[in-house]
Amino acid sequence: MKKIAVVYHSAHGHTEHIAAHVLEGARSVPNTEVHLLKAEELAKAPEALCDFDGYLFGSPTYLGGVTGQFKSFMDATGRMWRNQQLKGKLAAGFTVSSLPAGDKQSTLLSMFVFCMQHGMLWVGNPVLPEQHSGVPYDEAANRLGSWSGLMAQAAHGAPAGAFPAGDIKTARMFGKHFAQTLHRVGHASVLADQEVAA
Repeated sequence: MKKIAVVYHSAHGHTEHIAAHVLEGARSVPNTEVHLLKAEELAKAPEALCDFDGYLFGSPTYLGGVTGQFKSFMDATGRMWRNQQLKGKLAAGFTVSSLPAGDKQSTLLSMFVFCMQHGMLWVGNPVLPEQHSGVPYDEAANRLGSWSGLMAQAAHGAPAGAFPAGDIKTARMFGKHFAQTLHRVGHASVLADQEVAA
């Protein structure tokens, strides 16, 4: 059994909505246990991260980066960095903004650097944009064309669940891919250990 934490902050419910679909995708992989954790609560006891094999980090994009609450969570893990308690864990990131671009790449990069400093292994988003194969734009997986992580868009002031169908589809595919990767890496690690023991 592999354990995944979906760690997110959501101010207006949009990122939480995407996080739930990421969780659904990850949970669809057999022998995978997935938990939703709010970043602002985890900041009080970040050592709880040690109970998981992988992390899917999510934040809205505010002014070209993660929210203050998510940054506070990242900062709270500083004491764990000294002992490299998260080294070798798998991680990936997702973000939401109200515009198609919205500088979401900067948000994913801040998550990536955070994970690299902790010695984690980053998992990207290999989903090909489906609009290139004739799927209508709003229904297309990875319609925003992001490979470093998951990007989704909800119009400013829209209800929390008002995402194009393609973004919901991508969120589920992203979560599933992450869980599958976690199992593959874990299997390869077990085989390597067996070879060493032999």
